Amino acid sequence: MLPDGTFKGQTAFITGGGTGLGKQMATTLSKLGAQVVITSRKLDVLQGTAEEIQKATGNKVLAVAADVRDPAAIKKAVDECVAVFGLPKIVINNAAGNFISPSERLSANAWKAVTDIVLNGTAFVSLELGRRMIEAKQGGVFLAITTIYANSGSAFVTPSAAAKAGVEALAKSLASEWGRYGIRYNCIQPGPIQTKGAFSRLDPTGQWTEKLLEVLPTGRLGNAQELANLVSYMVSDYSSWMTGEVVKLDGGEYYGRAGSFNELRAVTNEQWDMLAQMIKSTKGS
Repeated sequence: MLPDGTFKGQTAFITGGGTGLGKQMATTLSKLGAQVVITSRKLDVLQGTAEEIQKATGNKVLAVAADVRDPAAIKKAVDECVAVFGLPKIVINNAAGNFISPSERLSANAWKAVTDIVLNGTAFVSLELGRRMIEAKQGGVFLAITTIYANSGSAFVTPSAAAKAGVEALAKSLASEWGRYGIRYNCIQPGPIQTKGAFSRLDPTGQWTEKLLEVLPTGRLGNAQELANLVSYMVSDYSSWMTGEVVKLDGGEYYGRAGSFNELRAVTNEQWDMLAQMIKSTKGS
């Protein structure tokens, strides 16, 4: 979608960058010329991903282990990034944790396991890097990966819904406050994009996915490259006037579920003919 070399000379810092959606974002930005830093807790996975991306794109990828729940670990990871590549211009908060559970079964530790990664981790990364950008008088762009149920809430993933909604409030707040420093902050709400890690915890039987396909107006799940394409645009200078925005990329799921009469998609043409005659016969009565 973007010209070759769009991000040449720029550094991107991506949390949760070793697998799944984060890996695809890192690969796409690297193909477009970025120097990429990927972080997560598992250094062996990161190193394998970094080698794979470098071989595919020819651009260096730095793997740095960091737990986003730990501000000291984030500072150390950013220090390493700065030492090797310089201060990043692009920051993607992608690290997340989630699992399904009735809310009444959640312990305090279970709640913290999700909210510490999603909300606190995003805040710690944003504040550490935002502070450095401001001190260096360098602008930048932040992007957070949230979810469509940050708007609506959702049963059985309450910690995630609460934390993702908090991330969106954080993004809008920092977009308003930091715009004067040349810093933008946006969010993307992906719908169902199948990745091994997330779906193994959220849909271990596969039955939810089958039902989901029935309500998706587009009739299919998304893929990681489609998200990476949107990400690459939103962190590029081509979107330089976009900040504080939350963009859905969900195959129409949010609105497909919302409409009161959306279930009428199951009505056949023959049944519509019959219904039309019934409605016509009641006119004037």
